[in-house]
Parts: sequence; C-alpha cells; structure tokens
Amino acid sequence: MSKHSTGTSVLDAQTTMTRSTSPIVRLMLTTLILFALWQLVVVVFALPSFILPAPLEVLEKLVSRHEILLKHTWVTAQEILLGLMLGLSMGLLFALQMLLFAPLRRWLLPILIASQAIPVFAIAPILMLWLGYGIASKVVMAAIIIFFPVTTCCYDGLRNTPSGYLDLAKTMGASKWQRLRHIQFPASLPTLASGIRVAVVIAPIGAVVGEWVGSSAGLGYLMLQANARMIIDEMFAALFILAALSIALYFISDALLKKAIPWENK
Repeated sequence: MSKHSTGTSVLDAQTTMTRSTSPIVRLMLTTLILFALWQLVVVVFALPSFILPAPLEVLEKLVSRHEILLKHTWVTAQEILLGLMLGLSMGLLFALQMLLFAPLRRWLLPILIASQAIPVFAIAPILMLWLGYGIASKVVMAAIIIFFPVTTCCYDGLRNTPSGYLDLAKTMGASKWQRLRHIQFPASLPTLASGIRVAVVIAPIGAVVGEWVGSSAGLGYLMLQANARMIIDEMFAALFILAALSIALYFISDALLKKAIPWENK
C-alpha cells in the first residue's frame, strides 16, 4: 500500500470518528478543556478568588446554592421562552407584510432597522417605565433583540423562492395565497431556521439586560447582587447556568428544526 493511500485511509478514519462523535460528547470534552485552561490560569497567575474563582469553587457554589440558582433560572427561562414566542411571531408577521404589500415595505423597513440601531441598554429603562419591573419588560426586551434576524431571514427566504416553482404554480392556476402557503413558505423554512438558531442564542441577552436594569428575580438580578456583595463565585455560577441554558436551547431548537425541515441539509 502506498504512503498516499495510507494517509488517505487515516484521514478517512479520523473524519468518520469525528462524525460519529455525538454533539454532547464533543460539548463535554470542550467544557473539560476550558475548565482545565481556566484552572491553569488561576494557578499560574495566582489569582485571588475575588478576581477569578477556581472552577471547583464555582461548582461548589452550584451545589450549595442550587435551590436559589434554580429559582432564578426558572424566572429567566420564562422570560427567554416568552420573548422567543413574541419575537418569532412578530418577525413572521412583519416578513409577510413586507412580502405581500410593497408600499408598506417602505414604511416597515425603517422600523426594522431602528429596532437594531438603538442600543438595548437605551431601550431597557423606557420599557421599565412603560411595562414595570415585572416579567413583561424582559419579554419585550428579548423579543426586540431577536426581531431583526428572524424578520430578515424569513423575508429573504420568501422573496428568494426559485422563480421556476412560482411560474409552474401560476401555470397550474394557483392563487397568490396558495403559492405562498405551498411554495414560498416551505422554501423559506431553511433560511428562517438559520434566523431561529441565531434568535435562541441572543434572546438571553435581552432578558438579562432587562434584569440588570431593574428586576427582583432572574439570573441577571442574581449576578448583579452577587457582584455588589463581592460574591464572585456565585456570579460565575449564575453565568455558567446562563451559558448552559443558551446552549441547551440551541441544541433543542436545532434538533426540532432538523426534524421539521428534513430537506434543509439537502
């Protein structure tokens, strides 16, 4: 066997092994590597715990304060999920309006751009004033931050439907609504799925920013209180849970989208 064939076989075996490794295993290995690097930085630079606590200190805080952490996690999770539902609904509605009504598109496009041009920290105090310090302001904040990617992805998918499909549907006598329902919307789903994947990752940012501005519960609130009292390991524990929540939402939504859109990767 030639050296070229041997090298190719080794590469093929490595590729097969990489593909066969489940995402959960890869995530666990990556987490372990990051924790090892984290511990190495703490030891090499002799950092005190009020600057950067060691991973074991954070894990200990996760265990000792699990009831409090779970309570605040549930609040933040509700804000994120409700914000996703509101943001996705509004994004789909705006995308359909921009597609179906060309004159209205000129009015909606500036609103779409303005929703991202204004920093979220500038919007948060106004939402607190209008909606109060409860869950509503955080839900709206999460919805605003995902509104742009969902709307643009859905609109691009709808308007970039292959013209051959639409011409064939017109030839067969399909109405405008039938073309939208049976051709344009299914064709836009892979692009919309990309927007949804982005949305589930950035939605926690809106919820946490809202909690930082004003709240009495949630992971953002807990992080703010821990930082004020210099309980840095608890702040890192809340941050760890927030990251885990975002990763879990991504993998769950990705799995559901792959089942709902089996033709996406084709």
